Amino acid sequence: GPDTVAAFIGEPILGTGGIVPPPAGYWQKIQAVLNKYDVLLVADEVVTGFGRLGTMFGSDHYGIKPDLITIAKGLTSAYAPLSGVIVSDKVWQVLVKGSDKLGSLGHGWTYSAHPICVAAGVANLELIDEMDLVRNAGEVGAYFRAELARAVGGHKNVGEVRGDGMLAAVEFVKDRDDRVFFDPALKAGPQIATALAASGVIGRAMPQGDILGFAPPLCLTREEADIVVAKTADAVNSVFASI
Repeated sequence: GPDTVAAFIGEPILGTGGIVPPPAGYWQKIQAVLNKYDVLLVADEVVTGFGRLGTMFGSDHYGIKPDLITIAKGLTSAYAPLSGVIVSDKVWQVLVKGSDKLGSLGHGWTYSAHPICVAAGVANLELIDEMDLVRNAGEVGAYFRAELARAVGGHKNVGEVRGDGMLAAVEFVKDRDDRVFFDPALKAGPQIATALAASGVIGRAMPQGDILGFAPPLCLTREEADIVVAKTADAVNSVFASI
């Protein structure tokens, strides 16, 4: 029963799991169930935090109201290791009342909040604001995905082009009509990622199947997006011509 469940943990959009956006209304239905049974919602925003989806947090993008948010990579753009947890007022009040009764909550560690990493985080957040990168991620990200779909979406071996904000994925299939996948031993996705890398563009061969993932920098321009799209189309066409 609900008395055995402490929290529900989820990414606003599935990241490493294949860059899979949630169906419309998914998070609202999840939130309703959690609220009904008073179960905490923890949003894993290690990937989506600080602009990736065109809003400061992925939770904002999908209308989620989490009790806790985990943050990391986007905080410093991975230039330095830094992570943290943002807590809601509901959780904060529990911590305050507990501290009044039991003493302060010790959550500092010898390698926590290193000043160099914190300085990198502050500088990074200032740049995100000054360069208007959250808006850029939303606008150029939408353009990038649309152009990617236009360039390769009709290919007989492309099952789907998907994503949100500055996240995109191309899923490859042996037969798009019947959704038949390639033999994993063929490594179709990794072959395309390798061909793409040879042209100077980095795409990730996702581990779940023949999926090519993209998480471009938030400062990506339309001109740079055009280059990535063109080289991706070349890699897709050349690899599948030989398989």
